[in-house]
Amino acid sequence: MGRAFEFRKARKMKRWSAMSKAFTRIGKDIVMAVKEGGPDPDSNSRLRAVIQNAKSINMPKDNVERAIKKASEKGQGDYKEVVFEGYAPHGIAVLVETATDNNTRTVANVRACFSKCDGNMGTSGSVVFMFDHTCNFRIPSEGLDPEELELEFIDFGAEEVFADDDGILIYAPFESFGAIQAELESREIEILSSGFERIPQITKELTEEQQADVDKLLEKLDDDDDVQNVYHTMQE
Repeated sequence: MGRAFEFRKARKMKRWSAMSKAFTRIGKDIVMAVKEGGPDPDSNSRLRAVIQNAKSINMPKDNVERAIKKASEKGQGDYKEVVFEGYAPHGIAVLVETATDNNTRTVANVRACFSKCDGNMGTSGSVVFMFDHTCNFRIPSEGLDPEELELEFIDFGAEEVFADDDGILIYAPFESFGAIQAELESREIEILSSGFERIPQITKELTEEQQADVDKLLEKLDDDDDVQNVYHTMQE
């Protein structure tokens, strides 16, 4: 098992922990997908992926349809994806992915989180190189062998394929998302969920007291409505 497996195992119980926050995040993803490629999932691969993710967290179908309709309205504002970088206490690199309709507000809020928790917000490019930008797909395990699947999908960019309690996970570089999505769909393999993650290239072990200092910042960032994901180099 490689880094993707260990990363997934460590984060599994933390992601989308609050249902209301999860629905808000998916709602923003829907808006960005519709603005980018239109409201028809048949012709919008990004929207198809978001709808699959909505199903995976049991977001009601009516909620999804309302979000797509609202995103299609002319008066609906747009969200932009903005990444912030910085350091938590004890030299832990932090990468913050946001979706915002007001960058001035988001910059101020993220900066305040770092400041209040003894961290430092950095400039663009200061820590992003410490993380591998990956995509992932979760598919059912019935009738599929992870080792055979890995061999078959290497040509499409897959780097790690492994099974866990929820099915089979395929990890690949960020830019391989479209090719793998298309191949899974052409084989009529159900995509249970998909997404993108930043996997730290190296992690740093801290004492329990030091971890508490870092967790304070991570929790404050995660509580912000504009924040979609927070990644770090602390060993979990």
